[in-house]
Amino acid sequence: MTIALRRRLLAEFTGTALLVTAVVGSGIMAATLSPADVGLQLLENSIATAFALGTLILIFGPVSGAHFNPVVSAADWLLGRRAGTGLTGRDLGGYVAAQVAGAVAGSVLANLMFDLTAVTWSGKERAAGNLWLGEVVATTGLILLVFALARSGRAPVAPAAVGAYIGAAYWFTSSTSFANPAVTVGRAFTDTFAGIAPASVPGFVVAQIVGLAVGIGLLTALYPDAGQAADQVVVPTDDRDPALDQHLSTRTARKAS
Repeated sequence: MTIALRRRLLAEFTGTALLVTAVVGSGIMAATLSPADVGLQLLENSIATAFALGTLILIFGPVSGAHFNPVVSAADWLLGRRAGTGLTGRDLGGYVAAQVAGAVAGSVLANLMFDLTAVTWSGKERAAGNLWLGEVVATTGLILLVFALARSGRAPVAPAAVGAYIGAAYWFTSSTSFANPAVTVGRAFTDTFAGIAPASVPGFVVAQIVGLAVGIGLLTALYPDAGQAADQVVVPTDDRDPALDQHLSTRTARKAS
């Protein structure tokens, strides 16, 4: 494993962990401060999550691209394969492992910060067709947003745009927009406002994979050359860490030879 890849995986692990910490922690705080108003709890949770996500993309984007999400990483790999851009298969495996581990660590950290048991399995059942449909819609929209921004040269606005989309999707989807398999797994480790019962996780993950497939299909129709911009997700290559640029250049040279 190259130094550059280790740094990218550390960024994905840490960023995903802090994202889940924000989701779970703000949910606990919201339930504590507004115990009788679920709508206000959701508002507080969604605002904190949107702000945290945008900030974390700014922090970690120059190192790893700030995917924090296996479906974004998978789309980057799938769309970039033909064009020779984006993540390699090895990178993808590392990213997904780092994201899932980070999500679990984030839930544990949030539990401990609020003086709860490190792991408290969620009892909140989220298993219904309408919720799965909500996850398909949320994930499809996220994939379209991220890659449309990259393809149109507007990736620098991704921190604000992605944060705003996820914050809004909390409200316009029935599932409150998990849209992320790693975050879904992580949220099973906390029996708090943001939790999801372990038995409900597979259905959500399958729906997110379906959303990934629909999103890629729409991208292929709307932006046939979207794969050319895979290296611009979520932060343009020119704005990334120099060590990462060197790694990408070396990989490209090896492919050419």
